[in-house]
Amino acid sequence: MPVQLRPARTQDVADIRDVVAPLAQERVLLQKEAVAYYESIQEFLIAEDTDTGETAGFGALHVMWEDIAEVRTLATADSHRGRGVGSLLLEELLDRAERLGVTRVFCLTFETAFFTRHGFSVMANQDAVDPEVYSELLRSADEGVAEFLDLARVKPNTLGNTRMIIDLAARRAAKGQESAASQL
Repeated sequence: MPVQLRPARTQDVADIRDVVAPLAQERVLLQKEAVAYYESIQEFLIAEDTDTGETAGFGALHVMWEDIAEVRTLATADSHRGRGVGSLLLEELLDRAERLGVTRVFCLTFETAFFTRHGFSVMANQDAVDPEVYSELLRSADEGVAEFLDLARVKPNTLGNTRMIIDLAARRAAKGQESAASQL
């Protein structure tokens, strides 16, 4: 099934909410108000089935600081699961992060095996940011930032997911090694 990636448009919010709804009921993703999706639509990437025009999946990249961003709301529609759509989206979001100059990307997920296959590792502690940046991030009203910082005020809403992170320089080096090996 051919899928193409494109930037999200405001018209995609209804599809995003439709795909998220059952995942929110399963407590895999958080359901957000429509306004939250509209406010962050420029962060989203859509995977569109080129045969049907259906939304096959989506994901967002939210920059938090000079060197760190979060992959958010990465999901694949039921009809397209198991076909590589999530991997395609994640790889493009990581490429986008590199183009923006971000050096590390984290996620909050239950899908640890999926993210591990893409080079993420479980965060052992919150040393992903230095104390000065931590104090700056405390000023953010963004709930995702609060989740990342593991603030007590978001604990009742925490889904129990795992914090994972990837160093994009290590990812780039690994890709370079794979490319060199494939040319042998």
